[in-house]
Amino acid sequence: MKPSLQRPVVPLEGVSTPVVSPIMPSVVYAAETPDVLDAQYEGRAQGYTYAREGHPNADLLARRIDALEGVTGGIVTGSGMAAVSAALLGLCKAGDHVVGGDQLYGRSLRLMAEDLPRLGIATALADATDAAAVAAALRPETRMVLIEVVSNPTIRIADLDGIAALCAARGVLLAVDNTFTTPRAIRPFDHGADIVIHSVTKLLSGHSDATLGWVGARDSEVAARLNVFAVTSGLTASPFDCWLAERGLATFDLRFDRAQANAQRLADHLAGAPGVRRVLYPTRPDHPEAARGQSLLRGQGCNMLSFEIDGGRAEANAFARGAQGIAFAPTLGDVGTTLSHPLSSSHRALSAEAQAAVGLSEGFFRVSVGLEDPDALIACFDRGLEAARGV
Repeated sequence: MKPSLQRPVVPLEGVSTPVVSPIMPSVVYAAETPDVLDAQYEGRAQGYTYAREGHPNADLLARRIDALEGVTGGIVTGSGMAAVSAALLGLCKAGDHVVGGDQLYGRSLRLMAEDLPRLGIATALADATDAAAVAAALRPETRMVLIEVVSNPTIRIADLDGIAALCAARGVLLAVDNTFTTPRAIRPFDHGADIVIHSVTKLLSGHSDATLGWVGARDSEVAARLNVFAVTSGLTASPFDCWLAERGLATFDLRFDRAQANAQRLADHLAGAPGVRRVLYPTRPDHPEAARGQSLLRGQGCNMLSFEIDGGRAEANAFARGAQGIAFAPTLGDVGTTLSHPLSSSHRALSAEAQAAVGLSEGFFRVSVGLEDPDALIACFDRGLEAARGV
């Protein structure tokens, strides 16, 4: 099956084809003979055998994300962390060393700090905004560097070009999580990345109703290893979730542009609001990597911002209660705006010292900006800030 990027092409009886991809939930697929099955496994014929090894809805979705990222052979996984795990565990072995950005998503940090060392894979964290800091963390046995273009939740911008040049010179694989920025803002393969990762759950799908990931590689042999590991370890995606995400992709660029416009306006408003200590948004001139953001992201800011309010947990609770109409939920990329508090969700497992080191406090919030009327959105945040000031 070779689906079009615009419309699905699914062989059915008759002279017409469906406008919307069918959901194909079959777990098993029958072959005519052992010879036919051999031909499928050896790549001489196309077909499916068992859904853990691939199914039509996953392939339809994967090919569309492949096109967005400018690569072939990407695979869809059951979650974003499954995609991260496929890259780290599918390509690294005991005795290898991995360097991660020190401001990665909380579960990626946990994987680096606890799970990889348990399997004999040494790890180190470095400031991804500084290629020199990453260079200092490399060892002769370093196999991979994992970074996010824009960090979660601190909205810092990695020195992607510098780190890519460093990895190429040292023969180290560079894996880039592009979930926050998406191919709408940047295509990491164009900047030297070897592996690109997405939590498709977020902006690509966009409706908080599908849990999926995607991982692709520039080199076909690396891509094949990722696929084998994902199949063997059962990182399979649900056909229904793949169908939902494919539907979401149809409006991805429209959603991205509207959410980004809302985010920029909200960030500028919060920067001047009483009780707000700081705002982190890539296009603002006070962002720590403002110049890099302009060049690397081509002026795009995306839909994510973070800000810090005065006070501690009591003020944070008051803000979350007062911002009625904003879902307090540890997710991002939905059509509605969501508010996340890293110390009570994504980064709760970190020590107090580690939380402080990356700039997290009780008053620190991450916002995934949605598609609402911007004036109504700003009014919700003003109510929350007023409630926090009243503590």
